[in-house]
Amino acid sequence: FPKRSSSPPAVPATLSSSWTQTLFTHRQFATEKKSHPFVLSHPSEVDHPPANSTSDSAQPPRGRIVCITSGKGGVGKTTSAASFATGLAQRGHATCVVDFDIGLRNLDIHLGVERRVIFDFVHVLQEECSLHQALIADKKVKGLYMLAASQTRDKESLTVEGVERVLAELAERFDYVVLDSPAGIESGARHAMYFCDDAIVVTNPELSSCRDADKMIGFVSSRSRRAELGGDGCLPVSQTLLITRYDPARAEAEESLAITDMKELLGLPVIGVIPESKDVLFCTNLGTPIISMGDDHPAAGAYMDMVDRFLGNEKELRFVTPEPISFFKRFFG
Repeated sequence: FPKRSSSPPAVPATLSSSWTQTLFTHRQFATEKKSHPFVLSHPSEVDHPPANSTSDSAQPPRGRIVCITSGKGGVGKTTSAASFATGLAQRGHATCVVDFDIGLRNLDIHLGVERRVIFDFVHVLQEECSLHQALIADKKVKGLYMLAASQTRDKESLTVEGVERVLAELAERFDYVVLDSPAGIESGARHAMYFCDDAIVVTNPELSSCRDADKMIGFVSSRSRRAELGGDGCLPVSQTLLITRYDPARAEAEESLAITDMKELLGLPVIGVIPESKDVLFCTNLGTPIISMGDDHPAAGAYMDMVDRFLGNEKELRFVTPEPISFFKRFFG
């Protein structure tokens, strides 16, 4: 495994079932959480440097857990998780990205490792293999690893105790553990957001997507472990907004929501705006995160800027204004 970087991870600045079944599941999940002692260290330990150290580069006891989530499906969570994790690793941070979409995994395709999956997340949870056996090292980016979701097990295979045990082990080895959450509020999404230190909420510039994102913001604020420990020396989950598939021309023509509209609706700082790009599908088919296309590519450059902002660097938003129409295009259409 890669060694965790010497500098500490940065702290960011800022329903398919019936109602009865959903309520029962939430109650079951809440009961399960209260029935075990903590294995993953207290969140305050990653919010502040160790008390017994005077060095600015002192390593915290564990890495930060970052959940990529949304309310609506198809907004680009897995695309974003793959590029975000790749960007962190490219900047020297040991990173593991975990697919929480039990039964419907896709992250392995985005990273081009689908043929190398032998053991998965559920195998580790049920102690059918070690974590070391299940982790897949990326061939192209040093320090990037992936833990695949199961395609054959049920989502209810996830338990609070099992997820906490695996995340605790990952957080000891990596600077960042990125969780690719499924959409909505089912088991995988609830377990992913419960233990996160940071949540990046992904939305498209449309009203239905923003409404579902707003629901997830409320869930993270009220149902995470940090929310339960509120006032016990830990900060709330740091939530930021990632806008994907943004078309400045359509926003200017009022055919989609503008950035200011979404900020006002959701009340979160914007960590990134990813422009619409046909190359996202092309890169997915190649098994290469789009961030690998380099800073000159609009979508790749926007993801690079997003990673830098997450790490605490000031970056102006790019690719958020319409490109000027040339004389010939205006004249000849």
